[in-house]
Amino acid sequence: MLAELAAANAAFAVIKQAITNGKEIASAGTAIAQFVGAKEKLEKKADKNGSGSTLEAFLALEKIREQETALKEIMIYAGRPGLWSDWQKFQAKERVRRREAEIAAAKRRKRIVEGTIIAAFVACCIAILGSLIALILHAQGRL
Repeated sequence: MLAELAAANAAFAVIKQAITNGKEIASAGTAIAQFVGAKEKLEKKADKNGSGSTLEAFLALEKIREQETALKEIMIYAGRPGLWSDWQKFQAKERVRRREAEIAAAKRRKRIVEGTIIAAFVACCIAILGSLIALILHAQGRL
């Protein structure tokens, strides 16, 4: 959890520094992507059981929310008109796309596991059948 929070803090520092230096918010696009990625990883870890203390997760998420509020202000005041609302729409679409990709990957893994199990079952059946044939042929004296 600390690694994700450190990554989010570092990315946010880059965003703030870029704006402070008078650069466009687009120049900090990579840092914004890293910030959002770290935020999502942190949220996933906080949702899982056994992710450390509940207070630690709450405080880490609260820190991210504060930084996100600051990012909102930066986008509103330093960006073009409507940038924040466009950003929120884009994030929503990307979140849906990522979830669909995760579902597709899970289905793909499930098909691979099922195919492997079926192949192993068929191989076992062929081995058993071959053993039975060899046993019968041996009993008849042909082998």
